[in-house]
Amino acid sequence: MKLISWNVNGIRAAMKKGFLDFAAEADPDILCLQETKMQEGQAEVPLEGYHQYWCSADKKGYSGTAVFTKQEPLSVTRGIGIDVHDHEGRVITCEYPDFYLVNVYVPNAQSELKRLDYRMQWEDDFRDYLKSLEETKPVVTCGDFNVAHEEIDLKNPKTNRGNAGFSDEERAKMTALLDAGFIDTWRYFYPDLEGVYSWWSYRFRARDNNAGWRIDYFLVSDVLKDRLQGAGILCDVYGSDHCPVSLDIDF
Repeated sequence: MKLISWNVNGIRAAMKKGFLDFAAEADPDILCLQETKMQEGQAEVPLEGYHQYWCSADKKGYSGTAVFTKQEPLSVTRGIGIDVHDHEGRVITCEYPDFYLVNVYVPNAQSELKRLDYRMQWEDDFRDYLKSLEETKPVVTCGDFNVAHEEIDLKNPKTNRGNAGFSDEERAKMTALLDAGFIDTWRYFYPDLEGVYSWWSYRFRARDNNAGWRIDYFLVSDVLKDRLQGAGILCDVYGSDHCPVSLDIDF
């Protein structure tokens, strides 16, 4: 099974920059999007052969997630069941016979870490949510986690330490999530590979200079380790300030 996750930074804008051609050529079994920035029905996304599921923020033009899947899920849930978290369109869970798929767009701590306290509560509640799903079946979770976990995961770790996405607090929460029984699939296959990123600022020609961050992930329950077949970061795909990430897994 081939899965792709992509923060498209506005699906309507991405469709003007080759999104549909990419999706048709990549032909994933499941395609997860973050930062769709639209309400369901505001635009048609004509991907034939896929069931579409949307989770939009109450605030128009903000956040939002979507899942396109060839196989119809057994069930689909939006949010994590906690009201304070469930108004920004950040989580879609699809249940399949052998696993749960959780597509997530993690809140940004923002400049001067002004949303860090909320982010810390989100992290604990989201981890608890994933672990509750695991009581029934294994979990695959993907999306924009808005954190570079280790220094190897961004170009300029020393100058960015303490900034949103590379604060000690956010990094510690990613460590706690992995320690709770999840595998960072990219690092599973490429434990020491440097210079491969999934997000670049639009400023200072960051992408041209590959001054990026790896903040988009596929994480899987430890019990799925033997099913992992490959992981990718598709740096040559444009259309957003993020590039897609992929997972091949035997289901």
